[in-house]
Amino acid sequence: MSVIQGIIMGVLQGIAEFLPISSSGHLAVVQKLFGLNDVPLLFDVMLHLATLLAVVLYFRRKIWQLLKVFGRWITGRPDPKAAEAVQPDGADCSNACDGMDLLCGTDALGRRTIVAVILSTLVTAVIGLGTSKLIDDSVISIKLTCAGFIVTAILLVISSVIEKKNEASADSKSVQLKGISPLQALFIGLMQGVGTLPGISRSGSTIAGAQLSKVNRQAAGEYSFIISIPAILGAFVLELKKYMEAGQAAGSGASIGAAPLIAGCAAAFAWGYLSLAFLMKLIKKGRLEWFACYLIPAGILGILFL
Repeated sequence: MSVIQGIIMGVLQGIAEFLPISSSGHLAVVQKLFGLNDVPLLFDVMLHLATLLAVVLYFRRKIWQLLKVFGRWITGRPDPKAAEAVQPDGADCSNACDGMDLLCGTDALGRRTIVAVILSTLVTAVIGLGTSKLIDDSVISIKLTCAGFIVTAILLVISSVIEKKNEASADSKSVQLKGISPLQALFIGLMQGVGTLPGISRSGSTIAGAQLSKVNRQAAGEYSFIISIPAILGAFVLELKKYMEAGQAAGSGASIGAAPLIAGCAAAFAWGYLSLAFLMKLIKKGRLEWFACYLIPAGILGILFL
């Protein structure tokens, strides 16, 4: 693998990991086009680590808030801002936070968010481990992956239509005040698990799942990427385990070369952060269905010609 190829793969990983277009699907297509059938597993492992760092950096304040809430929760310490914070049933949430913050209010809402993240992650883990055992990577065809692009597009369009109908509903807006419910968390985790299938976008299916369960689009986007942290971390651990089981020692890194590896990781981190920031702005405008205009033609062309 050359440095240029490493950069291209890193850019694709960074962009497609967060935009609702499927990073694994696009990497599979590019590997086929470049004839890179033996990409070292270490490269995939490090790209996942780079995108994980990007999402942690972007959401560092919210992650820190959740960690503080969790710390007070397990130690039994009171919320220092409880007296001045707006209660979950209050009407002036916008004055206490940024308007879509899932941590708006007292620690009670933060604890509900933590429980929701745990529930979503557990469901995703069960589905992800199940699909990894049932579906052998060696039998996943590029055409099946491209078909996944079309499925993602359909999910985005359907969820966008439903979300716009529910945009003014009290149920959708109440997520800002009451948090993600356990039932919503389970369904969103299920949809994130669907995103582990070939060619189906994790972010696209997760945001769609949140919108289908009547979570407003801003909270859906935020929650989707909060739960992406354990999901990406899990993928990183699984790939690292495969790498260790394969018996690939430090010499495996030399097979790809330090320069392509570093360049690919740097590109994945930088473009991952930029694509995440771009998508969060796009979510606020409610324009995710636009990606269907790319995914459907890409899927059809891939099925026909790859």
